[in-house]
Amino acid sequence: MVNKKEFIRFMVESGVLSFGEFKTKSGRLSPYFINTGNYRTGRQAAKLSDFYADCIHEGIEKGIIPKNLNALFGPAYKGIPLAAGAASSLFTKYGLDVGYCYNRKEAKDHGEGGTLVGYKPNKGDTLIIIEDVVTAGTAVRETLPQLKAAAEDINVPALIISVDRMEKGTGDISATKELYTTYGIKTLPIVTIMDIKKALISGELSDLISVDDTLLLRIDAYMESYCVIEG
Repeated sequence: MVNKKEFIRFMVESGVLSFGEFKTKSGRLSPYFINTGNYRTGRQAAKLSDFYADCIHEGIEKGIIPKNLNALFGPAYKGIPLAAGAASSLFTKYGLDVGYCYNRKEAKDHGEGGTLVGYKPNKGDTLIIIEDVVTAGTAVRETLPQLKAAAEDINVPALIISVDRMEKGTGDISATKELYTTYGIKTLPIVTIMDIKKALISGELSDLISVDDTLLLRIDAYMESYCVIEG
């Protein structure tokens, strides 16, 4: 079972979850920002990998992810270490030995060639995507065709992420719901922005960050403008 409170604290302590004013990839000014590029040590990588493994295992236990999972796919670039680390922790913690792979930004025209590195998908394989966050779902939309082209009948039932920002996609529904509606991919976050907001309100992070009414009001305003809270 994923310990959400522990993960939120871990992100703040690691400098991965920050509060202030940040311009996101979509051009929005956000009062919070998640940058998994700030994980920098072996201890952090090991702990992060364990959280991802817990989330994947929970998805298997709930029947969202098939037990015959073949591999984890990490979109370049941030997804690469996430997929490798999660695969390692799945074996260490749960005895589940799955492959992992990632894509090149450009196809290699020498050596083994191709766009995928690592595990080579076979016909009928089940892979899940490992990412850091979802804002608009762009990385999934861009890399899914590469997975589908790797072998026939590839099944991609789930996307595992650190944080679901719960933001709108290209329309009025959330980006994660769009991914499910369009591709049948269920997003499984370790935590959501609602979990983070609750942690701020509860005061359990008060020893790490200063939380005042101004910050909470800015978060509420941002969420009202850009987020979709779905049951």
